[in-house]
Amino acid sequence: MPEQSPSPKRRGRLLRFGAAVVVLCAVAGYLVVQYVTGAGTPGCKVVSAKGGGAAYEFTPEQAVNAATIAAVGTGRGMPERAVTIALATAIQESGLRNLDHGDRDSLGLFQQRPSQGWGTPKEIMDPTYSANLFYEHLAKVRDYTRLPLTVAAQRVQRSGFPTAYAKHEPDATLLAAALTGESAATLTCAGRRTATQAAGPDAVRSALARDFGRDVLEPAAAEVGGATTPTPTPSADEGDGRTVTLPVTADTASDGGRGLRQRGWQLAHWAVANASALHIERVSYAGWEWTAGNTDSQWRRVGARAAGGAEKDADAVRIVTGR
Repeated sequence: MPEQSPSPKRRGRLLRFGAAVVVLCAVAGYLVVQYVTGAGTPGCKVVSAKGGGAAYEFTPEQAVNAATIAAVGTGRGMPERAVTIALATAIQESGLRNLDHGDRDSLGLFQQRPSQGWGTPKEIMDPTYSANLFYEHLAKVRDYTRLPLTVAAQRVQRSGFPTAYAKHEPDATLLAAALTGESAATLTCAGRRTATQAAGPDAVRSALARDFGRDVLEPAAAEVGGATTPTPTPSADEGDGRTVTLPVTADTASDGGRGLRQRGWQLAHWAVANASALHIERVSYAGWEWTAGNTDSQWRRVGARAAGGAEKDADAVRIVTGR
């Protein structure tokens, strides 16, 4: 007697079961890839060093621009308050994005207008140029550090919405504390490491020179085979040629009268902010280490620091790039 074929209802159940198994396998495979590779939507976050839950989340693109604004400000010897004002202004004007459009002929991070004497379109679209120009005008505002943030920003910008900057002060304050080095281990980035520009030690050094000036590179040394030779080229860690070592000395920390620790954390946070753009895999400073692409990408204590010992390696920031 021939075997009866499954009823339509039973065939439907089998098909649904098979489809569910396929979906579950696909989801499991995706989660495994996410866990192993650290893939996912890239994102950055800065938190308050004082606790209390205050935090600001932003994209890698915004992180790069914010780090540039902070580096230019401290390079000019401007105080942290100036950096806060600049960051709040850029958040309001462009969302910390280097826009090639805006109201009328407004352009760039600060929506500066060529027709109003802010420079050529090409100049304004250079974040370092536009940040320098903002600080140049801010420095001319009398007692700007004592003014309400929105008043100081408006005297530079002459915006049609003069009170709009105030709402960004809390976020800008958190960013400024991290990106000037005032707070330690408070800025992190997580997600896929996708270089959006040239990567490697040379690219890192070029970006550092762009934001901080070439002086930040001059003390760098090459560590090859245990020997140390003064040179402006990237140092090599364990012979792999992927590590840029930035000494933190009294000379390099002199901008604005800032201390060694503050300078070190500024450079370390700058590197994390640029990790996605420059394919930076690891940053270490003063017994702390940040590694890109793991499940949470947080700063972690290492070595003696992890064991409750004394702070170590506070004399240099080490940036390890991808292969």
